[in-house]
Amino acid sequence: QVQLVESGGALVQPGDSLRLSCAASGLRLTAYNEGWFRQAPGKEREFVAALNWSGLDTFYTHSVKGRFTVSRDNAKNTMYLQMNSLKPEDTAVYYCAAGSRGPVTTVGGYDYWGQGTPVTVFS
Repeated sequence: QVQLVESGGALVQPGDSLRLSCAASGLRLTAYNEGWFRQAPGKEREFVAALNWSGLDTFYTHSVKGRFTVSRDNAKNTMYLQMNSLKPEDTAVYYCAAGSRGPVTTVGGYDYWGQGTPVTVFS
């Protein structure tokens, strides 16, 4: 049984940093593209960042470039999203996903999803 379990969401202030984790079981992340998406209240789920299966290519939505970094620890079979300089507009539930259907920037490119972890940024 495949499971993706996110953790690390919190209530923070603007300018703070957070690191989200996504621990995978039942699959090897090295065989899949991995992505992070977020969904704010009343909005559709949107792409945030992705790492291709090889770990060599990363992708980011424009609003997080230079602030967020996606990475993976192959030994721990865990992916991460390091979020720096957080802004109120980053407030959302963050989801990790794994898949092989591509493209990596779309919800449809993923087969497996975590349950989400909430991030709230407010002053």
